[in-house]
Amino acid sequence: MNVLISGGTGLIGSALAQELKADGHGVTRLTRSPRGDNDVRWEPDAGTIDVPLEGHDAVVHLAGESIAEGRWTASKRERIMESRRKGTRLLAEAIANLSTPPGVLVSASAVGYYGDRGNELLREDSGPGSDFLAEVCKAWEAAADPAREVGIRVVHPRFGIVLSPEGGALGTTLPIFKLGGGGRIGSGRQWWSWVAFDDVVGAILYALHNDFVEGPVNVGSPNPLTNAEYTKILGKVLNRPTFFAVPAPAIRIAIGGMADALLLSSQRMEPAKLKESGYTFRYPELEGTLRHLLGR
Repeated sequence: MNVLISGGTGLIGSALAQELKADGHGVTRLTRSPRGDNDVRWEPDAGTIDVPLEGHDAVVHLAGESIAEGRWTASKRERIMESRRKGTRLLAEAIANLSTPPGVLVSASAVGYYGDRGNELLREDSGPGSDFLAEVCKAWEAAADPAREVGIRVVHPRFGIVLSPEGGALGTTLPIFKLGGGGRIGSGRQWWSWVAFDDVVGAILYALHNDFVEGPVNVGSPNPLTNAEYTKILGKVLNRPTFFAVPAPAIRIAIGGMADALLLSSQRMEPAKLKESGYTFRYPELEGTLRHLLGR
């Protein structure tokens, strides 16, 4: 296949591009800062793409303002929302208007779609939440409608908490845990729907290659854990104590509004579609995942 990737310079996009190339597929990156012959410039805010996107069999859309960097000021919230809504609609309209549209668009979404749901088991047909991230995810997924309307198969991987030592929830807390200062966040009873980095890439590849995968797809381990359970296992793998709990008010003061959405909300997500369709998780258990990622 010839695959177009937005967000191709990011952590997930880079790894996905490497796997596709290793399997003999062609990769084009859609980027604000082209660096090579296989890069195409776009400016989502301005609504422009430099060249027509003909000749691609599949599109993977991962670009969007980071939700984990910087405090959620009013302007930051607007960038989070509009980068996803504008970028997705621009790309969906561009491929929908091609003389030969691609067969599939894999357009990212997130577990935040469900909001804070306590112990409820969340499958793909569970309703959305009502907080800021839920509203973002609803708008993000709806922005792909132009592609859907012309018959392009659209897949929305709702990513859980992606575990990688290079960043995210694991990478940013590793130094603290390694020093023995790690611990649960808030009550620790909130469910964390984590997913190994390898399974993020694996699930995208699975969606690209299998025509029966369509619509929202929960991309999280079949074994989600509470934050307290996650903390205990990470401490075990690192051989460090995890006594120092972080009270919810303290984490809210430290990072502002994102604390409730990213760390304190509870989402017990089940990857029902992946399980039912036969996807084999590379790393379904947390301890094995962490030992693989951290070389322990």
